[in-house]
Amino acid sequence: MNLNKLALGAMLALTALLPLPTRAADTITVTDITGRQVQVKAPVEKVILGEGRQTYFVAALDTDDPFRRVVGWRDDFEKADLDGYRDYLAKYPQIAKLPKFGGFKEGTFDVEQAVSLKPDVILLNIEAKTATDDAKLIEKLAKINIPVVFVDFREKPFENTDPSMRLIGKLFGKEARAEEFIAFRNQQINLVAERLAKANPAKPVVMMERAGGYSDDCCMSFGNENFGKFVEIAGGQNLAARIIPGTFGVVNPEQIIAANPDHVIVTGSNWELYVPGGAWVGVGSGADKAKAREKLKNLMKRPAFTGVKAVRDNQVHAIWHQFYNSPYQFVAIQAMAKWLHPELFKDLEPEQTMKTLYERFLPVPYRTGYWVSLKDKD
Repeated sequence: MNLNKLALGAMLALTALLPLPTRAADTITVTDITGRQVQVKAPVEKVILGEGRQTYFVAALDTDDPFRRVVGWRDDFEKADLDGYRDYLAKYPQIAKLPKFGGFKEGTFDVEQAVSLKPDVILLNIEAKTATDDAKLIEKLAKINIPVVFVDFREKPFENTDPSMRLIGKLFGKEARAEEFIAFRNQQINLVAERLAKANPAKPVVMMERAGGYSDDCCMSFGNENFGKFVEIAGGQNLAARIIPGTFGVVNPEQIIAANPDHVIVTGSNWELYVPGGAWVGVGSGADKAKAREKLKNLMKRPAFTGVKAVRDNQVHAIWHQFYNSPYQFVAIQAMAKWLHPELFKDLEPEQTMKTLYERFLPVPYRTGYWVSLKDKD
């Protein structure tokens, strides 16, 4: 027997048992949402999430194992979306042990802790830019070769969601997956936009209340961006568009009464860890719809809404607040379009769209509960 052939066979058998080599990281230059050019070794292997809710887009790209790159994150996911957090915790219990950070805006981000984790990149939302500039944190981190990249799904989501997903796809080596998500997102938005453009129906006036019941104040709302823009794309007229100059602001009760909106839409989530037992509407994954409707009904007893057309006609709705800070905005647009133009969109099924999003792009099971309406019976 040829000993050389035996040795070669043994070597081949051993090689087959060894793990395949991972793709070597190359230094690439990316342009983030602020226009900064940043050098990053990619595909990145260690990531710090500047916001825990960035899980929403990380999971859409690293669906097989969304936390395999995450070495630390901000402590907001559990607090801001308790139901969603529990969904991920049930499948990935290790996330309970991930190092947690405070926020850049609050000045509680621990730079020394970040350095100890040796991340390849820190992903920050664009709203943290002013705070990081003031503290010169980006320059400090750059000196120890930790790049910072900004993304945006909140301030200008219709301008920045697609490029943000492409940017993260490039960093993760998931460009094709990012394009698949972008194509799905745009297809679902176009189902609404194209039909509205053709039919050109009258636009009902909509009062968007941001986080209604979170505090006693009335009423936080949205200007011409974020949920305010969702209203426009869904075929409505945003009551606060001429009142609030930017993305976020406040509408006085007198202004709501005077505008007499046709619809009221309140954003909500499970904020039990922020405001225990609060008046907020706990819509989200697996929400108790009957309880959510009851809380929504109680919110309409405040002076700002008593007697307005939307309340008289039972055209009052609540929707998951976190649509405002994730790449899933298209589902909210479909739900809103169906509320505002039920006949035009009678064949549109936003519930199915949300379910398809989960089945195609997310690793946890879908549970209904992301929106409710006072006119619903279920």
